Amino acid sequence: MITTILFDVDGVFLSEERCFDASALSVWELLHSSDYLGLSGERFSTALEERDIRRIRKLVFAHDDTLNFVKNRGINSNWDMVFMTTAHQLLHLLQKLMPTHEETVRKLLHQGIGREELQQIGHIVREEGISFAPDYTLFVPDFSSTKAEKQAVIRHLNVLAEEWFGVKTEMFSRDHPLWELGRTVYQEWYLGDAYFEQSEGSRPQTPGKKGFLENEIPLAEPDEIRALLRDLRSRGIRLGIGTGRPRLETDVPFQVFGFSEYFHPKHVATASEVLKAEDAFPEKSPLGKPQPYTYMKALLGTEVPDRRVIETPLPLENGKEVLIVGDSVADYMAAQSMGCRFAATLTGLSGKEARSKFEHLQADYICDDVLQLRHVLL
Repeated sequence: MITTILFDVDGVFLSEERCFDASALSVWELLHSSDYLGLSGERFSTALEERDIRRIRKLVFAHDDTLNFVKNRGINSNWDMVFMTTAHQLLHLLQKLMPTHEETVRKLLHQGIGREELQQIGHIVREEGISFAPDYTLFVPDFSSTKAEKQAVIRHLNVLAEEWFGVKTEMFSRDHPLWELGRTVYQEWYLGDAYFEQSEGSRPQTPGKKGFLENEIPLAEPDEIRALLRDLRSRGIRLGIGTGRPRLETDVPFQVFGFSEYFHPKHVATASEVLKAEDAFPEKSPLGKPQPYTYMKALLGTEVPDRRVIETPLPLENGKEVLIVGDSVADYMAAQSMGCRFAATLTGLSGKEARSKFEHLQADYICDDVLQLRHVLL
């Protein structure tokens, strides 16, 4: 008997499309804006039409081949996607610099790359007229040589650095300054100026971005989703959220669509809670999906100390009473770790094509959309 349902947000209630758009724009900005690397070939601007956004996303994520690849490997964070895609292109650029700037390249690979280092690299490229155009189609071939999953996929960048430069480094991780830089740029694009200041407590580095937060796309009619949540609650089922979105990015659209009232605030866990826990327990990092922390925090309650959440023995004794609803392999992996049931929704990036993947993984339920839970549970 199912007593608790924990939902992901993107790919279940809300479309991931705008998250992916913001991710692509972040990579594009980091590589082409004069505030960062400043590569030629693209004129950077924050005033973009929809057709511009579509073109940039197709370019940066190679017609979504890159997104499909990383999600199938268990990477669920848009911040991770920005970091991996940007760092991969940087490694290819450093290959061009290596013959004439070996000492500089080796130093960068040892000390890390932040905003100042990006500008330093860009200055060398422009001053010396070095020709470099990002080739995003190389991502999947370069990462296909590893069978790594989850956060280990990110560390494959360190393997590439050693293979290509003979430099042993551990700089390509979530502790890398470039990761935090990508996170900040993503937040600027996704939130827009006003919400960014509210969320981050500072002004954006590059103002003028409208943001996507108030233009979310629900994956079913909001009134039908509300009816489903109401009926589940009437059966005595406790409802929670475990999402890779930060708190603000969860609260705003849920309030707009009227979903918030069906979830107890103490059972809504977001990336904001993940970041706090990682700061408190760096030795346990990373804690984001596919690690089970997000769903465990939602299950136990946000008032429960993080140490207890992290150290709760898994799989759970009563795990089969808990259903996790998500669209990604990362959600499935988290459910497996917890010993919970899993319902896959086919409203994520791959759409209906994801059915065969979840059939192979033997998901407990596979639903065309979240509304089909009604037929499964009610």
